[in-house]
Amino acid sequence: MDKDQPQKKMVYSETVNLQGLEAENEALTSSLEKLEQENKVISTTLNRLEEESAVLRELFHNVNTELTNLKKPALLVAEIMTIIENNKAVIKLPNGNKFYCYISKDVQGLQCGESVLVDQKSLNIMEKIEFNSNLEIEKFVIINKPKESWKEIGGLKEEVQEVKEVIELPLKKPKLFEKVGIQPPKGILLYGPPGTGKTLLAKAVAHSTDATFIEVVGSELVQKFIGEGAKLVKEIFELARKKAPSIVFIDEIDALAATRMDTGTSGEREVNRTFMQLLAEMDGFKHLDNVKIIGATNRIDILDPAIIRPGRLDRLIEVGLPDEEGRLEILKVHSKNMNLQKVKLPEVSAQMEGFSGAEIRAVCTEAGFFAIREDREYVTPEDFLGAIEKIRFEDDDELEPGFFG
Repeated sequence: MDKDQPQKKMVYSETVNLQGLEAENEALTSSLEKLEQENKVISTTLNRLEEESAVLRELFHNVNTELTNLKKPALLVAEIMTIIENNKAVIKLPNGNKFYCYISKDVQGLQCGESVLVDQKSLNIMEKIEFNSNLEIEKFVIINKPKESWKEIGGLKEEVQEVKEVIELPLKKPKLFEKVGIQPPKGILLYGPPGTGKTLLAKAVAHSTDATFIEVVGSELVQKFIGEGAKLVKEIFELARKKAPSIVFIDEIDALAATRMDTGTSGEREVNRTFMQLLAEMDGFKHLDNVKIIGATNRIDILDPAIIRPGRLDRLIEVGLPDEEGRLEILKVHSKNMNLQKVKLPEVSAQMEGFSGAEIRAVCTEAGFFAIREDREYVTPEDFLGAIEKIRFEDDDELEPGFFG
């Protein structure tokens, strides 16, 4: 019997145990890796759930806040007329009614003329607001930088020259007037038939001077409540002074500046109040500086003499129907981008006697439609003749012209 056999059995046993431990270690290592991977997945899922929970909490907060705000009673906007001791004041609502009310202890530093929020039932002052009056007048005013230039105006050489002298030159070279020692004119009145380019002239001069262009229709200045129209005129000119150099263009000025009568309805008296405020802004204590006024009308015959006297709308410029040369210039402006074939513009222009600039533009548009209807990519002389007849027929169907209008 081999004496080393017990020792060999012991070594073999230890080897088997070692292999078993290694296998068990590998199994534990594999399990640990799986657990780590699962832990990463759980951590990722937990982070995602926390993010979703935060989004849901934010959404709930916003919805809850919105719901709370919707449940709050609406507040009225009022203007402070007089402040009285012991936290009392007299306020005026937009409809003109005045009320004596109390001021909340949380509201401090109020002054006359400021806007406040008042409770609907008690009409007590609840909060002070910084009310921007510009927001009110933006409903009636268009404030922009016009893109129209002098190149887009045809047939109005003399009118363009006069507008440049009265409006453009004082804004571009104010020192020249100081050296000569005269005050530049405050504004001009453009009058004439519809569609002759009065608005286009105003926009072109605003473009050439890089001025703020404030356009308002005269009829929109007449408001329902007493004093609102005059207040609107005042705010428009305040805005014009802030954004100077600026041009205030009042279209259809005859709706506001018609001849005043001694008697009339309450509506006519309100128009007169608004008109007097306009006169005060043009010739009042506050100098207009770099604010120029351009009025436009088809009815100069009904305007009040006060609006067109020297010192207000100093220069009266008639913008009439273009002559043959003017019609050709306007036609060239509106047809420059058209694909024409065998079209002789002088001959087309000769067929449009008595047409305004707007009607010439309409002829070009209609001629293009005639070509489109026949699925052509170019415009022929026949298209222009058909367009001229169509525009002339539409004009004949209108009421007799009589006067400018």
